[in-house]
Amino acid sequence: MIILEQEPMKRHTTFRIGGPAAYYMVPEEEEEIRIAIEFAREKNLPYYLLGRGSNVLFHDDGYPGVVIEIGRGLAKFEMYKGLVMAQAGISLSAMAAKLAEEGFTGFEFAAGIPGTLGGAITMNAGAYGGEIRDCIVSATVLTEDGDTQVLSREELELGYRSSLIQRSSYIVKSGTFNFEEGDREEIQAKMKELNQKRREKQPLEYPSAGSTFKRPEGHFAGKLIEDAGLKGYRVGDAQVSEKHCGFVVNRGSATAAQVCQLISDVQRKVQEAFGVELEPEIRFVGPF
Repeated sequence: MIILEQEPMKRHTTFRIGGPAAYYMVPEEEEEIRIAIEFAREKNLPYYLLGRGSNVLFHDDGYPGVVIEIGRGLAKFEMYKGLVMAQAGISLSAMAAKLAEEGFTGFEFAAGIPGTLGGAITMNAGAYGGEIRDCIVSATVLTEDGDTQVLSREELELGYRSSLIQRSSYIVKSGTFNFEEGDREEIQAKMKELNQKRREKQPLEYPSAGSTFKRPEGHFAGKLIEDAGLKGYRVGDAQVSEKHCGFVVNRGSATAAQVCQLISDVQRKVQEAFGVELEPEIRFVGPF
C-alpha cells in the first residue's frame, strides 16, 4: 500500500485545489481498505474516501487526517455474458469502454462522467437519462464496524444523488451489474455522441468539480444562475463558467476560499431573484 505524508490534495482532485492531507493512502487490495481505516483510528484521525477526486473541494489548509484513495489499485473488472462484477476503483469511462467493446448496452451514459464506480454507486450518478440504479444488481460494502455486506438494488435505496450507502457511511468495495446485448457499433456511436455533447456544453477546458449544484425541483440550476446575471461571475480565479453556468471552474490559481465565496454569492443572488435555494452537489472536505 502506498502511503504518503503531507500530500497536496490539489494533485488528486479535478478542481486542482486543496492543501495537504496528513496521510494519503492507496490500497491495492480490498483488505487494505480496512487496514487504512484501522491506521486512522489508531492515530485518532478522521478519514475520507476518495475516488478520482471529482465532485469534491478540499480546504486550503488541507485535511488533518487520512485520505484513502479507492482507485488505481482496486479496478478489477470481470464479466460473464451480461453479468459484470467490478471493483469500486474502476473509472466509469474504462468500464463503459469495456462494455462497449463486448457489445453490451446500458452504461453509455456513464462514459464521460469523471469518477469511479464506488463514488457513482454511492451517489447514484447519472447523466443523459441514465442512472446507476438502472443497471445495478447489488453492491458489496464495508460497514463502519468492518463487516462486509452485500446489498441488493432495493436495499441500496438509490434516489436522486443519494443512497443508503451515503447515509450510513458505508464504503463500496464492488458492484454487480446486468446488461443486455446490443449492437457494438451503435453503442460506440452513442458514447461518441454523448461525449461530443459534453465537450460542446461543459467547460472541460478548465478544472472543476463537475456540476456544482443539485437540480432544484422544477428548475435547472444553470439557467437560474444565468438568468440572475451571474454568467462569468468571478471571485479571484474561481468563476461561474461562461459556457455552462451550472459549473464553477478554476481559471488558474483559485483557492477553496474563493470557490466557497462564489458559491455563497450565487446562492444568495438566486434566492433573492427567484426564491429558489440552490444546494451544492460537491462535497466540502476539511475545516470549512
